Amino acid sequence: MDKLIIYTDGGARGNPGPGAIGVVICDENNHIIKKYSQFLGENITNNEAEYSAAIFALKKVKLLFGKKTASNLEIEIRSDSELLVNQMEGKYKILDDKIKDLFIQIWNLKTEFQKVKFILIPRGQNKEADKLVNEALNQQK
Repeated sequence: MDKLIIYTDGGARGNPGPGAIGVVICDENNHIIKKYSQFLGENITNNEAEYSAAIFALKKVKLLFGKKTASNLEIEIRSDSELLVNQMEGKYKILDDKIKDLFIQIWNLKTEFQKVKFILIPRGQNKEADKLVNEALNQQK
């Protein structure tokens, strides 16, 4: 396996409010390998949740496949977050200090893979990750 496609989503109810992430890891043929959801806590913004989902995904891939295999993988992170994708691709400036810290975490994690690319997708193509976010939030009620 040379490439992974990862769908990530993050959300917060209230923005800021309770936040959660959803991650769907697929092989290069878009077949699901693993799915994850996780509650992040209270007072989370949507943007923080979106970044947290990408960080979680990269860390999880390294754990699942090992450092050596990860270093040879091309990762394609597909997200419906315009802010995340455009900041990671260098098209938008980062003004928020919390987001700067999260950006640096992703930037450092990227070095552990052959290539990490961020792709903006329509919300309709991110339904599975979105469902995982809502499941994690609903379990906190």
